[in-house]
Amino acid sequence: MTLVTSDTDRSVPLFVDLDGTLIKTDLLAESALALVKQAPWMIFVMGIWLLRGKAHLKARIAERVSLEIDTLPLQNEFVAYLRAQHASGRAIHLATASDACLAQPVADRLGLFQSVLCSDGKRNLRSEVKLAAILKITNGSPFDYAGNARADFPIWARARQAIVVNPGSGVAHGARQRTEVTQIFDDRPPLWRIWLKQTRLHQWMKNLLIGVPLLTSHAFNTSNLMAVALAFIAFGLVASATYMLNDLLDLASDRRHPRKCRRPFAAGNLGIVPGCIGMVLLLLGGLFLAASISLWFLLALLSYLALTLSYSLYFKTYVLIDVLLLALLYTVRIIAGAIVINVDISSWLLAFSMFTFLSLALVKRGAELVTMEKLEREGAKGRDYQLSDAQAISSMGISAGYLAALVLALYVDSPAVIGHYSHPRLLWLLCPLMLYWTSRLWIKTSRGEMHDDPLVFSLRDRGSWIVFVAMAIVTFIAI
Repeated sequence: MTLVTSDTDRSVPLFVDLDGTLIKTDLLAESALALVKQAPWMIFVMGIWLLRGKAHLKARIAERVSLEIDTLPLQNEFVAYLRAQHASGRAIHLATASDACLAQPVADRLGLFQSVLCSDGKRNLRSEVKLAAILKITNGSPFDYAGNARADFPIWARARQAIVVNPGSGVAHGARQRTEVTQIFDDRPPLWRIWLKQTRLHQWMKNLLIGVPLLTSHAFNTSNLMAVALAFIAFGLVASATYMLNDLLDLASDRRHPRKCRRPFAAGNLGIVPGCIGMVLLLLGGLFLAASISLWFLLALLSYLALTLSYSLYFKTYVLIDVLLLALLYTVRIIAGAIVINVDISSWLLAFSMFTFLSLALVKRGAELVTMEKLEREGAKGRDYQLSDAQAISSMGISAGYLAALVLALYVDSPAVIGHYSHPRLLWLLCPLMLYWTSRLWIKTSRGEMHDDPLVFSLRDRGSWIVFVAMAIVTFIAI
């Protein structure tokens, strides 16, 4: 987009908001999240700081955290506009409510601003306070202002012209009522699409594992089907909440990843505060639905939640413990499915699931290491893995997948099969299909063709679908 800057515009200084305008995130939320991540008990201390005012809170947090400024998501179209204005000789100032310790590095990163107006630990430079600081610099002369929120209305009321960037609901209309709006920049996808992506509904496919005990026990009836369907939804809601927490905790590493940087939190398309509210609502909805099924299922879901929280908050940085926990999280879904329909779960199924999902978890780590190698990095940021681990990861993952096939073969030849299948020998066909699928996943991983999530890859991979359909047909005929 090429914009012509008139001589009049060049003579009028432009003041630019930071949070939600220049960058597509909020530095207070980012820094508070970083502080809670490194010391969770600090959330209570922040409440005490807030009693002395928001400016004091921002300053105390900023003193204790170090954000990766160079990875903060910019509003790229607006930044390009600012660069054009700067090149034309126009004076541009950064005016933000963020603390100086965080605002100045952002200004230094871009090198576009003549000065930086910001909070200083005593005054919170927002709304009317920001307007007073702007008027002090301009001495009452005309100025333009770029912002994104209702707090900017008093400033726009005194501005010559307004530039609206990624506005909240009703903000653009409110700005037009107060002054002339010359530009609107908005690069966000529709809100429904953002939430759909963030809740990762495709990941709910993992919860189909809840129905595995229903299939293996052949306990098909209306009551069981309804119970499994409700359990599927309950697990999905809780899982979506935990994915959101995981993304919040992984912001820094996601922003440096070639694909994960497009996730809603990392890209700045979903704010941290509304994201946290949505996360809590999803969690409460899932737990309430689980309680309506049975107390034992609620306890199983709470066990899943405890495991996934321990993974996200602590164990994900420990080599091998993280993949063992991921494998266990898959297996817990199968155990929960058995609880829902009140059937015993066989040791065969538990062994098969642990080896299969350990292999898939190792695929995930192997794929990350291949990606890091392409980016010429030493290892996966935020993980305890190095590029030199790739061969060991591959060996362990392939072995685990082949052990799953071995368990399947032993199960087919066991007395436990006879009572459930009319033609149990046909189940032998599942073994070569399992070996092929495992081998295919690891070859794709070594070639760098594997997605960050092997489940997503399998859902998009025609070869995987052929294997799944073939296995389903074999099982159906064997019954």
